[in-house]
Amino acid sequence: MPHRPAIQRPADPRRRRLLAGFAGVVVGVVGVGARAAAPHAAAWSLDALMHGLAAHKSGAARFRETRTLSMLDAPIESSGVLRFAAPDRLEMQVLEPQPQSVLVRGDQVTLRLDGATHRFALHAQPGLAALVDGLRATLSGDVAGLRRAYVARLRGERRRWSLELVPRLPAARARISEIDIGGSAAAVRSIAIYQADGDHSLMILHPLARP
Repeated sequence: MPHRPAIQRPADPRRRRLLAGFAGVVVGVVGVGARAAAPHAAAWSLDALMHGLAAHKSGAARFRETRTLSMLDAPIESSGVLRFAAPDRLEMQVLEPQPQSVLVRGDQVTLRLDGATHRFALHAQPGLAALVDGLRATLSGDVAGLRRAYVARLRGERRRWSLELVPRLPAARARISEIDIGGSAAAVRSIAIYQADGDHSLMILHPLARP
C-alpha cells in the first residue's frame, strides 16, 4: 500500500462551520450566471433545472450570509465571493468581517484562516466529501448522481422554484441535515443550509458580470 502523507484535520469549530457552509454553495456558484430559458422550453422538472445549471462551466457571485449559531445570542453576517471553474475548482472567499477562504480542487482542500494555511485531502472528511461529490454531479447534468447523493424535491415553477436536498449518506447527514436552494429559471438566488447540530444559515447571491 503506498504511503500517504499525514493529513491535518480541521478541529477548530470555525473551520468546521466554514467547510459546512462551503458544501452548500457549489450548486449556487454553478447557476448564478445562467440566463432564463426560452418560453417554449421543455416542461419544468429537476432534469430541466440540472440541464440549465450544467450549461455553465464557470461562474462567480457575491454573497451575503447570515449564520445563526446556537452558541451565540445574535446572528453572524459575512460577505464575500464564490467562484467555480470547470472541471473541479470550487472556492469560497470570505471578505468581511474577517478574511478567510476555502478552496477545493479535485481531492485537495486548502483552508486559510487567521493568516494560516491548512491543507488536507477531501476524502479525509467523509461528510464533506459526500456533499461535494453529490453537488459536483450537477456540473455534468448528472441527475442520477445527484439523486444517489440526495433525496431531491423540486417545488414551484420555472420563474420561481425551490429545491430541497436531503443527504442520503449517514456521513453527510452527520454534518448537514438539509440544503434548500431557491431560484428563477436556471439562476440560483438563495441557499439555506441546516446543519445537523441545529445551526443554520441563509446566503443571498448576486451574480458578477462575466468578462
